[in-house]
Amino acid sequence: MPLKYPRAKGTHDLFPGAASWEEDSHRCHYLEDIFRGVSNLYGYSEIRTPVFEPTELFTRSIGEATDIVSKEMYTLVTKGGDSLTLRPESTAPVLRAYVQNSLYASGGVSKLFYCASHFRYERAQKGRYRQHEQLGVEALGADDPALDAEVIALALAFFRRIGIHNLTLKLNSVGSLESRAAYLVALKEFVLPHLPEFSGEGQARFETNPLRLLDTKNARELEILSSAPHLSAYLTDEERLHHETLIGYLTDAGVDFEPDPFLVRGFDYYTKTAFEIQSPDLGAQNALGGGGRYNKLVEQIGGPPTPGIGFGLGVERALIALQALAVEMPPPPCPTAFIIIQGQSARPVGIKLLSDLRAAGIAAETDYGSRSMKAQMRAADKAHARYALILGDDEVAQNVIQLKNLYDSWQHTIPLAEAVEWLSSDGPPAR
Repeated sequence: MPLKYPRAKGTHDLFPGAASWEEDSHRCHYLEDIFRGVSNLYGYSEIRTPVFEPTELFTRSIGEATDIVSKEMYTLVTKGGDSLTLRPESTAPVLRAYVQNSLYASGGVSKLFYCASHFRYERAQKGRYRQHEQLGVEALGADDPALDAEVIALALAFFRRIGIHNLTLKLNSVGSLESRAAYLVALKEFVLPHLPEFSGEGQARFETNPLRLLDTKNARELEILSSAPHLSAYLTDEERLHHETLIGYLTDAGVDFEPDPFLVRGFDYYTKTAFEIQSPDLGAQNALGGGGRYNKLVEQIGGPPTPGIGFGLGVERALIALQALAVEMPPPPCPTAFIIIQGQSARPVGIKLLSDLRAAGIAAETDYGSRSMKAQMRAADKAHARYALILGDDEVAQNVIQLKNLYDSWQHTIPLAEAVEWLSSDGPPAR
């Protein structure tokens, strides 16, 4: 019988034990927990923003000529006539919250991280969903290349912590709006004689957002652009010094990187540092995450002049890489005890014991179908419980319970009243 209401195209369900790791809820939560731990280690605190924001926040901050704004946003108009958009990225919402809640008032650097769902209407494919989970940080309040190095180090530390060590860090400086303006004149002059060889998308970018020409994956366009002028030649002395200082910090920390003069990322708001972390284990779609500096963005959305830098990384991409590497991950939480109940008089006693175990902080489970002993034992094995507590009418009459260690098949009869204490101490109570 066909499903009446299948999930929307480009989305996926998360559930325990999924064959594809990017659909496994336990593994997803595990990565989030690791990211929270690493972020806390570096002094970052969590921020949560609404799933939708005023549309203008994204059109003004990301740039109207970007693919996200022009083609990929989910936008709706409310009954009151307001235009709202499901967040396609989190930097602009975090900065909006930073300004609206005056987080800058205390001075110093605000170091924030997020775990959030993002929404983009793009061609659905493995690792690229129209609703996807992203982890990221934003550090606001300092234009210090040491902060750039810290943000990059945090991202690399997270990937290594989860077991991805084969990483490539791509690094570039995209200068400022002013230095890019001069560069774009030179870039367009170089591309113009070759423009008929560019794809329709490339020709459109030439007119609306020529810097994005460098972001192409088209083989012929890459061949042409290999001889194009580099943005680095148009940086100011201050921008060049910032980039060289960052390189020094990374080198001192033993961080390997590859200079990439064509790395521009997908947002118009980046200034100075831009970086991307890649994994060859992902194949053609090899980007795990990336980010950069955005020294003018807070001001653009109505806040005081505030430099900042951040990154975002996709949970699904990371899980695909982990599965490809067959990295071992902790198993899902399992119950300590599984109560197997047989008999009418045993049932209320077993349900009370279940409640008592949980109240004592012991993870416990039972079978709610009143099935056979054999079926309930299979359920206990499937749950990977450590102990089976077998309770029948005879046990209730004698005020005892059968306790079986499912890991080594050891079995013992203990007083029913001592079951909670026995499991709390992982052994027989003291006499």
